Amino acid sequence: MRAIRPIVFTLLLAGIAPLAHAQAPATSATSAQPFVVEYYYKTRWGAFEEFKALFKKNHYPVLMKEQGLGRILRVTIDYPVYHGTEDGRWDMRVTITFKDAATAFAPFDNTAILKELYPDKATFDKEERRRFEVLEAHWDLPVKPENLTTWK
Repeated sequence: MRAIRPIVFTLLLAGIAPLAHAQAPATSATSAQPFVVEYYYKTRWGAFEEFKALFKKNHYPVLMKEQGLGRILRVTIDYPVYHGTEDGRWDMRVTITFKDAATAFAPFDNTAILKELYPDKATFDKEERRRFEVLEAHWDLPVKPENLTTWK
């Protein structure tokens, strides 16, 4: 996951940051707004519980450490109640609210966190490989909240 996250954020930055910059008014660092990204996971049939257990064991604690550092303000996890069409199916959505867009896109080395949480690197790497093997699809969607008090 450590290698995938910088790639994902680089792709997001390349595709979305210019749009966000063009649409957002100039703001100071003190008025930076939280930045929200929804991460969708679609697992192979019958593999969701394994994926969820591996996510809970190996990735959620990393997110909590990042929250403790102030990079992340909030993490929520949701599951669909009913099923949709197969092409639109997702099994788990993780919503991460970052301190701001700059923090979300800034390079972040989580090596120290991983060493602290997972001293058995070989087991961690094996389990993370397995977590991604059981995925059928994964996509990241930055979202922009609408301020409804300004609607006319």
